[in-house]
Amino acid sequence: MRKVSILWVGLLWAVPFACQQPKPVAQWPQGVNYEVFVRSFADSNGDGIGDFNGLTARLDHLQELGVGGVWLMPIMKSPTYHKYDVTDYKSIDPEYGTVEDFKKFVDEAHKRNIRVLVDLILNHTGYDHPWFQRAINEKDSPYRDYYVWAKKDSIRQQISKKTISLDSDNITQWHPVKGDTLAEHYYGFFWGGMPDLNFDNPNVKEEFVDIGSFWLKDMNVDGFRLDAAKHIFPTERAADNHAFWVWFRTEMTKIKPEVYLVGEVWSKAEDVAPYLNGLPALFNFDMGYAITEAVRKGVDSTGLIATYKRINDFYLQTTDEYIDATFLKNHDQNRILSELKGDLNRMRVAASILMSLPGTPYVYYGEEIGMLGMKPDEYIREPFVWDAGTADAMQTKWETPRYSTDQTVVPLAQQKKDPASLFHFYKNWIRYRNQSEVLTYGRLEESPIAVRELVTLIRSHGQEKRLIIHNLSDVEVTVPVTEALKEFTLLDFTTHPAASVSATDIRVPAYGSLVIQ
Repeated sequence: MRKVSILWVGLLWAVPFACQQPKPVAQWPQGVNYEVFVRSFADSNGDGIGDFNGLTARLDHLQELGVGGVWLMPIMKSPTYHKYDVTDYKSIDPEYGTVEDFKKFVDEAHKRNIRVLVDLILNHTGYDHPWFQRAINEKDSPYRDYYVWAKKDSIRQQISKKTISLDSDNITQWHPVKGDTLAEHYYGFFWGGMPDLNFDNPNVKEEFVDIGSFWLKDMNVDGFRLDAAKHIFPTERAADNHAFWVWFRTEMTKIKPEVYLVGEVWSKAEDVAPYLNGLPALFNFDMGYAITEAVRKGVDSTGLIATYKRINDFYLQTTDEYIDATFLKNHDQNRILSELKGDLNRMRVAASILMSLPGTPYVYYGEEIGMLGMKPDEYIREPFVWDAGTADAMQTKWETPRYSTDQTVVPLAQQKKDPASLFHFYKNWIRYRNQSEVLTYGRLEESPIAVRELVTLIRSHGQEKRLIIHNLSDVEVTVPVTEALKEFTLLDFTTHPAASVSATDIRVPAYGSLVIQ
């Protein structure tokens, strides 16, 4: 009989993997990805701001965790801390280092079989981008048509390339040029510092083919996370948005056939599906919310897996290339542990559900050590907690943390010494998933178990099947082995040593997770 992989969910002890581990089967783009805010991660030069040399020095942490890809939040030149208002698309912001520093990071990541994704912001530039500065200062400049304009006395009637969209039905998306020198307003969906680009202009489209080529060829990245993907054109021009991403994907695959594109389309399933022909990987916001809600309540009152399967099957009808991009929280949302009121048991169940679903799970940096954070945005992007006090020289200090300090979060250095820590919980789940063809590539099926305190599912791949059970509650649940469950006999992985499988019942401890072969 195979030895069982056991990881205790408590904070006292753990039994690590008992058998020699086989080579991981998860291959790009499957596996687990990790979202990094470079500014907050690791500081190599003592200026308090994270940088690429620091991130390179910490690649061993990501390799030990088991991630196969890193998504970098914006890294191009920008006047803001978050860098979503780009002023030079072919650059590395000097705060983060040099082009050579970045290339070294990519090389070192690839040596560890870690792929690199960069955030590409196509919807808008920064106000200070040379294109926009030429547009506002040179009325006859060809860059005028890189953006969208309206006379200030006719904004309400404007029916130009980008008009008032269904996402925001007021006129606050139209902004006067500083000084109002041309008596015209420009369109900026998100903010006046981010003027929207005009993708009806073929020259703008070609600019981004060139930009994509720079990052894929010259910088050797493996793909892009595509910001605000549904806002290339306004909501009422959804078909143009869908067609744009098919075009963009075609152009990028000409440059790098294996390019990975993952899009941010924050909307309901029926609106998301048409994007899949151009963006076969899309972030699953609905599932993140659903996991949070179920774990918070301690009961699965909405049929989490049935809902997920319905949406997943719906997407697969659009394209069989679809790879779900699942996550608990990202840089725009309150951190998952704060949403769960600091309850580490619930945090572990949420992570377990994420790791058992199809697709590519994304882990937001610091999630693996239990970082906390509530909006505004700066406080959900706080410095990674490496060690206590100033014990780690690479600790970033660009802001004083409000939520994640070495008093509220056990630093990574301490968690690495504790086999029962949240870090080891994530590490062992990721390792198990990476070594499982069923969990990495398998289809999703509903299980016959109907207990409100449990989230249950079946993953199947070829002749292999796994029954997965997660207990959302603080009490043990015993599941009778019915005829439909008799094929599942061997406990393959569990997060709790009291879990057991017999011929008559399955014992699921409080907040425990089981994978049964």
